[in-house]
Amino acid sequence: MTLIAHELRLLLRSRMAVLTLLLVTLLSIAAVAAGMAEIARQRDVIARIQPKQAQDTASIAAWVDKTKDAGNAAYYSFHATWDTPAPLAFAALGLRDVAPYILRVRALGLEAQLYDGEAFNPELALPGRFDFAFVLVYLTPLFVIALFHDMVSGEREAGRLRMLDAIAGSGRHLWARRVALRGGLLFVALGTPLTIGAILSHVPGILLLAVLGLTAFYLAFWIGVTLLIGRLRWSSVANAATLAGLWLVLTLVLPTLAHVAINQAVPVGQGVELTLAQREAVNRAWDIPREETMTRFYAGHPEWRNSPPLPPAFHWKWYFAFHQVGDESVAPRAAAYRNGIEARDRAAQALGWVLPSVGVQAALARLADTDMQAQLAYQDRIRAYHQTLRQFYYRYLFTDTPFGKEDFARTPRFPSS
Repeated sequence: MTLIAHELRLLLRSRMAVLTLLLVTLLSIAAVAAGMAEIARQRDVIARIQPKQAQDTASIAAWVDKTKDAGNAAYYSFHATWDTPAPLAFAALGLRDVAPYILRVRALGLEAQLYDGEAFNPELALPGRFDFAFVLVYLTPLFVIALFHDMVSGEREAGRLRMLDAIAGSGRHLWARRVALRGGLLFVALGTPLTIGAILSHVPGILLLAVLGLTAFYLAFWIGVTLLIGRLRWSSVANAATLAGLWLVLTLVLPTLAHVAINQAVPVGQGVELTLAQREAVNRAWDIPREETMTRFYAGHPEWRNSPPLPPAFHWKWYFAFHQVGDESVAPRAAAYRNGIEARDRAAQALGWVLPSVGVQAALARLADTDMQAQLAYQDRIRAYHQTLRQFYYRYLFTDTPFGKEDFARTPRFPSS
């Protein structure tokens, strides 16, 4: 313990070491605070949508109650869906920073709603927002380099290396203590703000331990890289320059090139293309004989085949039928789009086994439930809820059952989780 305390005093005499540790601590605190503030903002937005939804429904119900028309209720009613952030989301915002976490849907064609105004692109999440994951993956290697690049070469340049190696014949123990001390201080600087944030966010202990384990692994990797470069007996300046180049290549250049290669190998269109295709199918339906549309609809949904015939005038069930048919017409393209996204995600995860920066970032996003899998799971919940909404309204539309104010209370609600 006395030896460790001695090494600590020596380390703290270095202004560079003190500044590095202080900067790591401040950045970790700022990243955790920024992540928690963003998640708190998202939770507040989600909480506010419930009262607003109730107000909108009340105003529509009062109007629909005069006509008792289920079509008016289905067409004009918006239904809120949301993706509640996981407790650990503050540490790795992932796609929550660029993908929608609230979507209001109607019982119309879903594809046009799901991707309408698609504002996110996974490429935008490559470097990520300023959160703990960003500090760990992109900035921490620089702090490791600052603390370790001259640990041995600096002693050599000062003429003390031979003497230190000869002290009590335990030179290796000396270097092991210095590595453990510097690495331990970095781990504490990173882990303490994270732990406090996790406690305040009610993160399960097993998840916190997993993130701390990833932090220790990533630190160990970069410490190992700096020690290997240090064994080449180069000058401190050469060590720092080489390590900075490795940081640039391993954390920025190779992941970006690999990402471009994955995109080329697995071409995927844009979700907005599905929106346009579905809208074109819906617009064409106005020029198709109504009987043809209903025949296609009943072929896929025979449970409504005994619905009363369409009157000569406009009827909502025909309108909703061709929206359903429009969704079904682009279903193969929607499945291909989904498969492409999943294939890219699998390729990116496989890349993480080769590039630690990619692997650690992906693992943090998975633990925080902010990765592509989480985004696709939210879309699946929207699809399931939308199907429930359709079936609810169809029971009125295809049986010509009046829809009054009291029926709004029976409208399915989006499940919280």
